[in-house]
Amino acid sequence: MSELQIGLIALGVLFILLVLGFNWWQDHRVRRKMQVHFPGSDQDPLLGDDKPRPQGAAAPAPSVMAVRREPGMGSGSSGETMACTFAESDDLQEPDPACEVVIDVRFGGPVRGADLQAALIGFTKAGRKPVRVFAETDTEHHRARLHPEESYVSVQLAVLLANRSGPLTAIEWSQAWSRAEDLSERFEGTLEGPDQQVVLEQAAKLDDACAALDTQVGLTLLMPTPQPMVQIIGMAQGLGFVADGIRLVWLSSQNQVCFTLLRADGAAMETGMGATDRLYLLLDVPCSPADPRAFGRMVDVGRDLASRLGAELVDDHGKPLAVGAETSIDERLQVLFQQLDQAGLTAGGERALRVFA
Repeated sequence: MSELQIGLIALGVLFILLVLGFNWWQDHRVRRKMQVHFPGSDQDPLLGDDKPRPQGAAAPAPSVMAVRREPGMGSGSSGETMACTFAESDDLQEPDPACEVVIDVRFGGPVRGADLQAALIGFTKAGRKPVRVFAETDTEHHRARLHPEESYVSVQLAVLLANRSGPLTAIEWSQAWSRAEDLSERFEGTLEGPDQQVVLEQAAKLDDACAALDTQVGLTLLMPTPQPMVQIIGMAQGLGFVADGIRLVWLSSQNQVCFTLLRADGAAMETGMGATDRLYLLLDVPCSPADPRAFGRMVDVGRDLASRLGAELVDDHGKPLAVGAETSIDERLQVLFQQLDQAGLTAGGERALRVFA
């Protein structure tokens, strides 16, 4: 055998050894990565825990690995101090198909929450219709709020179909769709949503149902002379009213707004700001919790406040409220509360507060 042949054989053997070595190195590298992401266990991950659990025994506590820790600013050994902690579970809030229509945008790849937040800045409404944002993480978890430290594979834009401004219009729907298209292009995604005509018909139907049930009942407090707002607010708060933006509200035991107190001229009820001789008590029926004495309770509070202010309590027509009138009005309101329930718009519930805003 010539030296050339021996040399070629040696090179062949060396090449084979190099290939085998490279394959071993690749396999070893993959195994290390798998061990990092999937810690070793005596249990087959596909079969789960096959040990019988005694009847009535509590389910095992979730593993520490079930909690996702996101890096944050702060000090701590080995980076153990974290700014945020997100449970690996779905958020409970979801789009409401009874009053919202959803546009789904699926990204070409995972998108950082911080980047998605930046792309959605200022997008809370389409015209006069609120838009809620939901998302799916790259770990297949549903989110009702975006977190900058997470990554997302899709986003859902839930557009309200109707509110007190009327049904969703073609222009408002186009605004929402255009924003969804921008997201799709920016993150190389795909877009999916219902046909515009179907959406507009749905919106009109919901608006008709709401219009038939939309009821507000008011009372007016007439004072002989203007009184300082600081004095009026002090007396109202002494009775139990609490501040809520430009108005004062009377809350139920569950902290739901039962009725409101406003200046008749619509100005803000701010401490120390001017004076007024007219106040307005308003019971917004769809937005107030069902109560057998919903109107009667407002009348009781109104009479008490009128007495303290030296005011007269009158109805919508400017006439003194007749004794016993609250009983008949409350009876009519009970029918309305039932109708709201039957329409899936429970008084004071989240859906009612959304569409009667």
